[in-house]
Amino acid sequence: MLSRRDLFAGAAALTAAACSHTPSDAATGAKITRSMLISMLPAEASYEDNFRMCVDIGFPAMEARTVDDPAEAEKIHAAAQAAGLRIHSVMNQAHWQFPLSSPNPAEVDSSVAGMEASLEQAKLYGADTVLLVPAVVRDDTTYEQAWERSQAVIRERILPVAEKHEVVVAIEEVWNKFLLTARDFCQYIDEFNHPLVKAYFDVGNVVHYGVPQHWIRQIGSRLAKVHLKDYTRSDGFVNLGEGDVNWPEIRKALDEVGYEGEATVELKGGDRAYLDDVGKRVDRLLKLA
Repeated sequence: MLSRRDLFAGAAALTAAACSHTPSDAATGAKITRSMLISMLPAEASYEDNFRMCVDIGFPAMEARTVDDPAEAEKIHAAAQAAGLRIHSVMNQAHWQFPLSSPNPAEVDSSVAGMEASLEQAKLYGADTVLLVPAVVRDDTTYEQAWERSQAVIRERILPVAEKHEVVVAIEEVWNKFLLTARDFCQYIDEFNHPLVKAYFDVGNVVHYGVPQHWIRQIGSRLAKVHLKDYTRSDGFVNLGEGDVNWPEIRKALDEVGYEGEATVELKGGDRAYLDDVGKRVDRLLKLA
């Protein structure tokens, strides 16, 4: 178990980094591992069959989603171990319906319970990260309130659990009317001054209002995980390589910040042939092959 001293060692250095990133001191040719979100798998197949298929078609890693039943989590864990599949991350599920930024204490309690379950399941799987959408701006929650309320709950109620399980809480930028610029995204993370609060960056989510490679360079060493999607303003989310994402620049930016880890595809589900094609697109677009 990490001590609090171990956890905070080096945190000040991370926080002191500016939201801009200097490419000159970055690593190049960083290793990226193919991963997919568990919801992309055929619903009619068993975990065992699906996970073996993932490994067979070149996806050695998976991002799970929080499940309500601990027995189902045990089943997922056993199937992944049998297939030789690494579950590297858990996508928290409670943060939309019950945001941490809600003024309703009951909603906040439900959100915290969801994160506790996510962190516990990550520990079970051997995953190092839980994805968290930290807040939602809505009629009863201003941008400022979303910032202050969510940070307070994360500090007081979620980070102690993350420390216990030694799992990173990775903040994702998504269409929640919050953290709309890379500067805000970086500042929000840095204000925690905590080594277990990092960034989960979704390449496709910012295309509508930003340039993803610019975000990657500003996020820099804060980057814990990456989601892969593609997007066009006319058609919304599309298959990889069919949208407006500049994939050569994405790969270049990931190299510049020295990102080494999983790149998880988050698209609609499909059969083996479809998923195999998605994997080949990842290889081509990120130059993994």
